[in-house]
Amino acid sequence: MLLQVQSLTSHFPPSALPPTTTTTAYFSKPSLSVSKPSPSSQFFTQLKLGNPCPRFPVAPPKCSVSVVSEPGSSHLELTSTDNHKPFPAEVSRTIVELASRGTLSALTQESEHGGWPLGIGVRFAVDSQGTPVLCLKFDTSVPTFLPNNGTRSSLHVQLDQCRLRTPQCTLLGNLQKVEDQMASKKLRSLWKKNFGEEVDEGLLYVVSVERILHMEDFGEDGVWVTSADYKLANPDPLRGFAEKIVDEINANNMEDVYRFCNIYADLGFQVLDAKMVWVDRLGFDMRVTSTQNDVFDFRIPFPGEVTDEKGAKSAFNCMSQLAWEVEKNFQVPEFKRVKQLKKITSRC
Repeated sequence: MLLQVQSLTSHFPPSALPPTTTTTAYFSKPSLSVSKPSPSSQFFTQLKLGNPCPRFPVAPPKCSVSVVSEPGSSHLELTSTDNHKPFPAEVSRTIVELASRGTLSALTQESEHGGWPLGIGVRFAVDSQGTPVLCLKFDTSVPTFLPNNGTRSSLHVQLDQCRLRTPQCTLLGNLQKVEDQMASKKLRSLWKKNFGEEVDEGLLYVVSVERILHMEDFGEDGVWVTSADYKLANPDPLRGFAEKIVDEINANNMEDVYRFCNIYADLGFQVLDAKMVWVDRLGFDMRVTSTQNDVFDFRIPFPGEVTDEKGAKSAFNCMSQLAWEVEKNFQVPEFKRVKQLKKITSRC
């Protein structure tokens, strides 16, 4: 597995679009004649031709290219202004915020044969810096890794993204029992908030994170994230409703999904199937299947950063309207379409 390193010191790219005009009213889009009826749109607000979107410029955004690692490469440069992707530290924070279950692993304390790697399923909560909090109770009749406080351990966490992709992170650090009473009180409150149940303070442990291995999906290259970058990063602000947005668009707005693919990307092949994979504050990921059954991913950035569900809906409305106008030749596309795609070969 090829490992890469990335730091949060890189800056986020500015919007590729000029300042917007002042018109802010919403109108209805002219009706379209389509060969196949589609479900009624519940997510996109329909707009009238010739009226710019209220928050974003009229020029369609530039699309960013998914990065494909070259064999033998030991470093991946991600400072391009066309990246428009959250950093691995942010994605890792988002994963642990959304996933309340993982696999805790460490070496057992067996003396006869030495330690064996042991992984157990656990529930966990996270504090404001992303530190995992666990409730652990073991039967002393089986070999465990608990007797020594400060045991080196790992917590592996996965997040299913709409059944299309599984980003994951493995947090490496020391497993420590919570001894401080004030800290224990706060963590007990955190546990109750997350799981709705009281917990014995003697069963609380934390993983003191030292570094994180982040992977975008099964079989993908890994990226190491430092503890400092992980703690400084913020989880994505759309995390609480990203799956709902994606499911709603894939279910009710397939005409717009296909239009996004045709307008914002130069695919060079006929699309057999298209799905939105995930959405975050900087944009959204698409997965398309060709008539030859080849599968590709690419990313489309938002015209500007969004911070809540209302902002995401506004961005999608704007991009849907602009894509429709370009498709109908009412707008001249002043942007470079995506030509490089990330081919998905297997999920080993």
